[in-house]
Amino acid sequence: MSELIEKLNWRYATKRMNGQSVPQEKLENILEAIKLAPSSAGLQPYNVVVIENKELKEKIYQSAAKQPQIPNSSHLLVFAAWEKITAEQVDKYMNLIASTRNVPLESLAGFQSNINNGILSRSEDVNFDWAARQAYIALGHAVVAAATEDVDATPMEGFDAAKLDEILGLREKGLRSVVILALGYRDGQQDPLMNAKKVRRAHEELFISI
Repeated sequence: MSELIEKLNWRYATKRMNGQSVPQEKLENILEAIKLAPSSAGLQPYNVVVIENKELKEKIYQSAAKQPQIPNSSHLLVFAAWEKITAEQVDKYMNLIASTRNVPLESLAGFQSNINNGILSRSEDVNFDWAARQAYIALGHAVVAAATEDVDATPMEGFDAAKLDEILGLREKGLRSVVILALGYRDGQQDPLMNAKKVRRAHEELFISI
């Protein structure tokens, strides 16, 4: 069994965390994995709010997400999708490609036209749903990266997104929260699922070979 598979067998959706802090180096590795996650057209149409402040976590717990991992986590990551995809965002992305790869901006005209004629031609609702799906890809990277760092990570929906957006001032930034990831360490005394066997469908039921 590979080391990665061992780590993924170790991880689970931790229900109780003990409040222990995740070392900064481990946190940075998880954030770097998020940054390296693939996204459609490479646009990364989301932001990730990294919350360590205890008072803010408690406020989120009381008002938007009454789940015990929230106040007892080390860090809370809120994945927030862009509410709208704009021409200005695409222009900024093209300039980033040009400067990073040291290529003329004009050489990207065809790529930019494809984005403008595809993504920008769609409705705002369609694009927000698309952006949210891209954020979930980044979430997956974060969960795996956390496991490789021996950090517990619990993805969470089931929160009051409108209230969370209000607490964090996301709508003013053109963002809307879509999913939360609590990072921390399992509380072996309080979490009944810590030693529970992982339940997954059989290989032959899950995968279809053609």
